[in-house]
Amino acid sequence: MGWTDERVENLKKLWQDGLSASQIAKQLGGVTRNAVIGKVHRLGLSGRATPSKPARPVFKAPRPQRAVAQPAAPRRIAEPLVATAPVPAPVRYIDEAPGSATVLTLGAHMCKWPIGDPSTDGFTFCGRRQDDGPYCAEHARVAYQPAQTKKRSGPNELARSLRRYI
Repeated sequence: MGWTDERVENLKKLWQDGLSASQIAKQLGGVTRNAVIGKVHRLGLSGRATPSKPARPVFKAPRPQRAVAQPAAPRRIAEPLVATAPVPAPVRYIDEAPGSATVLTLGAHMCKWPIGDPSTDGFTFCGRRQDDGPYCAEHARVAYQPAQTKKRSGPNELARSLRRYI
């Protein structure tokens, strides 16, 4: 079905009324939504009296800012102060016996050498104090082996290796 003058006038009126291309195609019958869009474009119909989409509000109220979770500060237990003498700082006891640290108690400066089978309940870490690297001095010697020097191959070594293939 072609575009007659009557159908073009009907299209212009429906377009100015704010109907969508799909709605216009249904009312006209025999044309698709894309045909309506193409004809509107060719006719140069630009603005509409009322938009097909509801107008968005120009000003949106700002959302309340989300509270940023602050890392929990370590709690300090307030001790009563004695006015006559200063209170010494409490000494923190660190258990440095091997196998005393669990996943939950393992700290930054503790040896992370695993002890036992991870699938059992008795699995722990060494936990001794260490200053450099992830392991204490004893476990670092086991973990980091020095590179072994290669044997210099001389005539005897060459003759021996050739005998294997002959």
